[in-house]
Amino acid sequence: MDNHSQNRNEFYAKIPAFWDRLYGTEYALYDCYELAQTEIDQIKKATQDAYLIFKKTNYLVRSVADETLLDLGFPEKGLPFLRMTSLPYETVIGRFDFVMTPVGPKIIEFNSDTPTFIRELFDVNELVCKKFNLENPNSLQAEELGKAVRNSVFHCANSIGIQGHPYVVFTAHEEDIEDRETMRYLMNTAKIKASIFVPLRDLKVVSDGVHQGVYDPDGKKIDIVYRHTYPLEALLEDVTVDNYPIGIEFLKLVNQKKVGMLNPVSAFLMQSKAVMALIWGMYEQRDSFFDDEELEVIERYFLPTYLDEEPFHETGEKYVSKPAFGREGDTVEVKLQGEVLFSQQEKTYDQYVKVYQKYVELPATTIKTEHGEKDAHLLIGSFIVNEKPSAFGLRAGAKITDNLSYFLPCGVRGEQK
Repeated sequence: MDNHSQNRNEFYAKIPAFWDRLYGTEYALYDCYELAQTEIDQIKKATQDAYLIFKKTNYLVRSVADETLLDLGFPEKGLPFLRMTSLPYETVIGRFDFVMTPVGPKIIEFNSDTPTFIRELFDVNELVCKKFNLENPNSLQAEELGKAVRNSVFHCANSIGIQGHPYVVFTAHEEDIEDRETMRYLMNTAKIKASIFVPLRDLKVVSDGVHQGVYDPDGKKIDIVYRHTYPLEALLEDVTVDNYPIGIEFLKLVNQKKVGMLNPVSAFLMQSKAVMALIWGMYEQRDSFFDDEELEVIERYFLPTYLDEEPFHETGEKYVSKPAFGREGDTVEVKLQGEVLFSQQEKTYDQYVKVYQKYVELPATTIKTEHGEKDAHLLIGSFIVNEKPSAFGLRAGAKITDNLSYFLPCGVRGEQK
């Protein structure tokens, strides 16, 4: 083993319950990418400005007919629940994926419902920065994250009529280390008095009768379920071994205010990539829904995105086909005139409505891995937490960022503003 690998392994071995390896391979790099303060400022501004566009659009999406929601890719099973609101903001924790272009950051997508990459940016990035003598651009953000989760729990409890300290259960698939430990990290950072972690499989849903509600394995009634890593589109399809639609029944209880749920449904409403096509379409039409300043923001940060391929056939530009709901580059294709140039092998999300977005090349850099130096493409993940720009960081990988991409810590030289 060379020095770099040994130093890397020794460093990450000291970080408890962190997944520095995923799928049996290196995930967290022992390296620190240096950013300029101007880049940091650009990312923060883009995050704030883009969120406000999505937030305003959410008010519109809640008001449209069911047929339009289906056109935007939302599952039919979700229609009875999509207009629920429980918080004074649309999402507690969301993450934008940006590509840095010569004219500034451009949005690839907005994971407003179940974004991961939290522990890496709010916790581990700081430890790597210290090791490499760089300033952490995410300093103090963990404390803000904890406050945001507590704040969301307070509002959620109020919305279902709970006074005093609610009983909050953080849940995830226990066998997935990233999901499980992300939820434990959120729970520990939030420091909510009455909170525990319970695996998803151990939650009990009682859909009718005098004991309606959701219960932990000890039979204690839960006030709020924090399901941050469990996508709502998966929840809608969730059934027990005897085909009981446990996900739908759970959402009915949320609708009846028998239990609170975070992230809220409003976060899922921004998750469909087809919403970006809606935003871009209104921009092209100069729709009066957006004022001149908002249209300028859309032009600056959004990429041309449509619900069909025709506009790109006319321009002759490369474009990306991606499912309205999907993760980790799965089911994504890069195309030209309808022909696939390169794609992911996985097609897990092929059943969802497709959106077509102008292709932009991810910037390339050289990274240090345990197998030596490699060329990699950079994608920026930037969090919005209770409507404020928060921690951000870098994934490094293939032209289509997938689940084998690396976490590349980043820092800045000298004092922060």
